[in-house]
Amino acid sequence: MLEIVEKLEEKLASIDKQMAAPGTFSDQKKMIELNRERHRVEEILEAGRRYRKIKIGLTETQEIIDSGEDSELIAMARNELEQLETQIEDAESEFRLKLLPRDPNDDKPAIVEIRAGTGGDEAGLFVGDIFRMYQRFADSQSWKFELLGSRPASSGGFKEITFSFDGDKAYGKMKYESGVHRVQRVPVTETQGRIHTSAISVVVLPEAEEVDIEIKDNEIKIDVYHSSGPGGQSVNTTDSAVRITHLPTGLVVTCQDEKSQLKNKNKAMKVLRARLYDMKMAEQQAEIDAKRRSMVSTGDRSAKIRTYNFPQGRVTDHRIGLTLYKLDQIMQGQIETLIEALQRHDQEILLNSSNKME
Repeated sequence: MLEIVEKLEEKLASIDKQMAAPGTFSDQKKMIELNRERHRVEEILEAGRRYRKIKIGLTETQEIIDSGEDSELIAMARNELEQLETQIEDAESEFRLKLLPRDPNDDKPAIVEIRAGTGGDEAGLFVGDIFRMYQRFADSQSWKFELLGSRPASSGGFKEITFSFDGDKAYGKMKYESGVHRVQRVPVTETQGRIHTSAISVVVLPEAEEVDIEIKDNEIKIDVYHSSGPGGQSVNTTDSAVRITHLPTGLVVTCQDEKSQLKNKNKAMKVLRARLYDMKMAEQQAEIDAKRRSMVSTGDRSAKIRTYNFPQGRVTDHRIGLTLYKLDQIMQGQIETLIEALQRHDQEILLNSSNKME
């Protein structure tokens, strides 16, 4: 383990050397990649240095005890040894967790697509509620928000809405939200006070760069048309709305939120690139032995992952069996507790798998 710490020190020095090299500062893409890598190595190294400090302390303290020269000093050393022995296990465990393989997409921006499912108008309203929940969470993380497309529902809320978050570990945190979210509550349209169950789907994709996915001009068909609002009424007299069809896969992306055709095209291309990247990653993931996959981060998106029960004020995440009676706080964007619990569960699976391989 101490050898790993030394290698990490060397890697950090190598990254610093690359960042200081002539020409790197002017290469924005390379500088961003190096900054991300440096941040990741420093995060691991912080845990490694703590482990190394305690490990060295244990060795030095044991040497004092073994010397048998000064009884008072030996007594102090034995007390210190007890403290260090209780710390070393936690330090080693933390370091091992930091060394676990990371999803290379964790540092990427996240593209989030929310769609109404079963439940009619109530599902559309819940799409709006979950969208606002994510917005508040993003604000607490100081992430940048960008609306990429939406289809408002006539009764309020949205039939679907697509947006992106850009910031520290945006995809790494938001990826746990992919799946079916179920809501149990009395809809505003319900006159007899009956509880209804509705569902929406959330898909979280890592934003792909052009270097990740190449889309050739002859692979896409672009249509332009008048944008429309709820009920189909025209809200723009120019052909600013854009529909892009990816011919090899049949994927279709539309965007009409901007008045500018170019802006709508750019946003639609961003979503298309993310979906294609997700397909590429899914194909690669399918080739990996299922025993080595994370049951959380690569779970089936069609599965029900969470229930929001308003009459009881509870939220249950079915993947890990966690129930919190903090519905009001969670709907205000305080979902960090849920995400951290899912991350820990994911790490435990990877750690157990790693230990078995050893």
